[in-house]
Amino acid sequence: MMTKQSKLPFVVTAIGSLALAPAAFAQTVDTSDWACEYCPFQEGHEGDYEVGATSVSDDSAYFGNATGYDEEGVYANLDGQGSHAGENHRARWYFEDLALDSRVAELEGGWPGKFDYNVGWREIPYRKFITTSTVFNQAGGATLGLPQGWVNAATTGGMTELNSSLVSRPIESDRAILDIGGRYRPSARWSFFADYRRQEKDGLKMYGGSTFTNASILPMPFEYATDEVDIGVRYASSNSFVSLSWYLSEFENENLSTQWQNPFEPSPGAENLALAQAPDNEFMQVSLAAGYTMPEYRTVISVSGSMGEIKQDAMFLPYTINPNVTTTPLPRTSLDGSIDTTRFSISLTSRFLENGRFDVSYRYDERDNSTVQDTWNRVITDQIISGDLEQNIPYSFERTYFSVSGDYDLFDDSIRLSAGYDRREMDRDFQEVASQDEDTGWGRVRWRPTRSLDIDVRGGTSKRDVDVYNEGIADVFGQNPLMRKYNLAYRYREFADLTFTWSPLEAPVSVSINGLWADDSYSRSELGLLSGEELSLSADVSWSFTETGSLYVNVGSDSIESVQAGSEFFDNPDWLATNEDEFTTIGAGLRLAQIGERFDLQLDYTRSEGETDILIDSAAGLPDQFPTLKNEIDYLRLNLGFRQSERIGWNFNVSYQQFEAQDWALEGVAPDAIPNVLSLGALPYDEDALWVGVGFRYSM
Repeated sequence: MMTKQSKLPFVVTAIGSLALAPAAFAQTVDTSDWACEYCPFQEGHEGDYEVGATSVSDDSAYFGNATGYDEEGVYANLDGQGSHAGENHRARWYFEDLALDSRVAELEGGWPGKFDYNVGWREIPYRKFITTSTVFNQAGGATLGLPQGWVNAATTGGMTELNSSLVSRPIESDRAILDIGGRYRPSARWSFFADYRRQEKDGLKMYGGSTFTNASILPMPFEYATDEVDIGVRYASSNSFVSLSWYLSEFENENLSTQWQNPFEPSPGAENLALAQAPDNEFMQVSLAAGYTMPEYRTVISVSGSMGEIKQDAMFLPYTINPNVTTTPLPRTSLDGSIDTTRFSISLTSRFLENGRFDVSYRYDERDNSTVQDTWNRVITDQIISGDLEQNIPYSFERTYFSVSGDYDLFDDSIRLSAGYDRREMDRDFQEVASQDEDTGWGRVRWRPTRSLDIDVRGGTSKRDVDVYNEGIADVFGQNPLMRKYNLAYRYREFADLTFTWSPLEAPVSVSINGLWADDSYSRSELGLLSGEELSLSADVSWSFTETGSLYVNVGSDSIESVQAGSEFFDNPDWLATNEDEFTTIGAGLRLAQIGERFDLQLDYTRSEGETDILIDSAAGLPDQFPTLKNEIDYLRLNLGFRQSERIGWNFNVSYQQFEAQDWALEGVAPDAIPNVLSLGALPYDEDALWVGVGFRYSM
């Protein structure tokens, strides 16, 4: 198997080869606005490129997430797009933020009607915390060691070398994605396609490593790679098509386990501990799809089906790395896991009535886990033999979905009536609910009394039922027999939504109002989630006060409330928890173009607030409330563009962002704040950053 290091030079070489020989690859590219297959090409090149710099005032994990602006300093900017047309070949390219960790580059081209190709490269930075620190150092691979002179202790308070050994270690990662694909059409009816994608992700993530009575929050190193290949052939006639494709996905993990030195006072042999990471695995699938159009009946029928297999056969890690714990041999050296997948779907859409439409569809999805069951005697946290014989559980399921809906227009299409019915059925193995079904019915009315006014109202109900909740299986898993998992419990849902849009022809104003309401009742559950309700409202107003000027304002609020019941003594319910979430967003913006025929101005402001209250009402005492969780985000952006000439332009932009969060689970939790937990000391977000940028743009 090729390693990640050996594959990247290959794929980079492939990009260069593809640019020189595009006919060798394939994926669909929209060439509708290029030129027809038989039209002569208009040769030439055009492009729009910008180079500049941005200064960032402060380090920020929140604002640097996905943007690459995570550290204080000056960043270069390089953006652009362009196209080229030759005698028999055309190409388009696009790139953005090439000097940042969030860079994107795309190339597509070909000979329209004959072949086309595409190449893409993306990098996505993920920044979680920059306030974290740890005593662990990465000794190599995924092995974490303690500093020299470390003094083990029963609690964090006794770790005398803790504060002097802390080293800043941000929790962050980077993802890189390469796409190569193309399509070849030897004739008007036949086409072949091939796509390749590789994703690589590496960095540090927070992971809990337990020592049974103590725990360490680890800065766990990880390094993943996923390769995907999709190839196929398609035949299409004037009123039908059929396609056959093959798909492969391979996941590789460079670190199949993580080992770390125990910072607490270890039992003999438990000076070093280990955790498994995700194993290598692969998925293969063959798919067949077909469609047929009957113009005389204004009806389309489509059918698709696929069969696949998921395999995982990585070598097992030992029960424990503790040399003082004697274990029985593993039942086998690897899982030899195999899951067969089957999917089938058929749909029909018809407009056999002049003013109506009818849709019906059916889907079937099966996961058949044929992994052999064995008996295991695991070791708990590299220290204690479980004593209980356990079996691996090969979960399987069958899922079906049936849907029927219809529309009918009345009064010259000013009123549209719609209705539909959906049914879902689920059968599972080795879970508390073996069979479950859900029925949903809905109705909708859309009214357009004038060309400028549109009112859309929709509502319905849904009932999810279960045949029986197997309390015996729940007991095997160590659960209270009165507990009902929310995804397996009986649920009755009511929902409605409203959309109001007004765009008068005689005025440059547009108004949109949206509302959503949903109510869930778990009336047959004694323990677990009992109810949930959500109400969401939003409004948008835009005004074009001149031909080159516009103003917009939007507001929105979302309220979610849920109630759950629990038991302190593994018995009847004796406490209730009520969660109340409130979110509010306000935004406004101004656009002014061609100020003095040379300047363009854009100003945007957004404020978002969130608040969560958790109230606990316990039979053992008075009602108690956790501290309120809050967050506030302010974002202000100003962009000023200047056209020096037809080809040359300048951009000046300023952005200011502020994010403040109140989170009692993080506030004041230093690495030694909890006696039996060595944490990373992550702090709630309290960040603000000022971005100032200038750019030079040249158009060809």
